[in-house]
Amino acid sequence: MSSDTLFDALVVGGSVAGLSAALMLGRSRRRVLVLDAGSPANRQTPHSHSFFTRDGATPQQLLSIAREQLLPYTTVQLRTATVTHITPDGHYFSLSTEDGQTFRGRKLLLATGIRDEMPALPGFADCWGISVLHCPYCHGYEVHSQPLGVLGNGDMGFHFARMIQHWSADLRVFTNGPSTFTAEQTQQLQAHSVRIIETPLAALEHEAGQLRYLRLTSDEQVPLTALFAHVPFSLPLDFHAQLGCELTENGHLRTNEMGATTVPGVFAAGDLTTPMRQISVASAQGGMTGGALDRELIAADF
Repeated sequence: MSSDTLFDALVVGGSVAGLSAALMLGRSRRRVLVLDAGSPANRQTPHSHSFFTRDGATPQQLLSIAREQLLPYTTVQLRTATVTHITPDGHYFSLSTEDGQTFRGRKLLLATGIRDEMPALPGFADCWGISVLHCPYCHGYEVHSQPLGVLGNGDMGFHFARMIQHWSADLRVFTNGPSTFTAEQTQQLQAHSVRIIETPLAALEHEAGQLRYLRLTSDEQVPLTALFAHVPFSLPLDFHAQLGCELTENGHLRTNEMGATTVPGVFAAGDLTTPMRQISVASAQGGMTGGALDRELIAADF
C-alpha cells in the first residue's frame, strides 16, 4: 500500500479544531493528512475574540499561524480538497475527494464544523458574522452600550436576551411575529427595560455587512448596531450517515468526553460536536481529541 495514500489519521476539516488535532498528532510522530475545502463558517468574521494571547486576531491570521507552526512536523500534510465520501475499509477508512483522489487512514477525525442555515430575510446573510452575531462572548464587548437587538422568541429568545441584557441598556427583542414568551418572561424583560417588538421583520439595511437599521413590515426603521441571533444548522455533507455515527437530540455528532464518536475509530471535534461555538473551545477539543486518537493507535500497536 502506497505510503503517499496511507496515513495513521485522516483529518477532515482544516480550521481550528482540525489543525489543533494535527499539531498534537504531528508531535506524536503520526502520519497525518488534513483535508480542507477552504470555507470556514467564520470566513466573514472580521475579528476573533476571547482566545488567550490572540484576542482580536482575524480568523485568517489564526489559521495562517497554525499552518506555519505545523511546517516543522514533516509527517503532517495539509491539502485543499473537498471530501465527498468516507467509508470503512477493513481496518482502515477510505476517503474520496471531489477531484478523484483516494486516501486511507487507520483513524478518522471529523472537524468539518457546521453549515449555518440563513433565513430568507434580505440582508441577513450579508451581515452574518459582522453585525449579525451568534455569540456575545465572542463579539459582545465590541458593541457594548450601543443599540442592540435579539432575534428570538419563546424560551430561547428569553435566554438569549437575558444573556445580552448587561451589555447594553438599549436592547430590543424582535420576535418576528406574535410573542410566545410566558407572562413571567414578559414581565422580567420589561422590568429590565427590554422592549419586545412583535412586528415581523422585512429586511436588514446595512453597508458592507455593517447593520444600520432593521426595517419592519410596518415600514418602521429601528436603528441597531448589532443583532444577535441563533440560526438552524446542518452538518456538511452526510459523513455521519455514511459512517453510521449517532447524533445528539440537538443535531450534533455524539461523542464521549475524549472526542470518540459512536463508531469505533471515528473521532470528532469542534463546532459539529457542541453548541459552544468558540475558537478556544475548538482548539482545546482538537488537542484533546488528537491525543485520544494517538492513544488508540498506541493500544492497537503495543
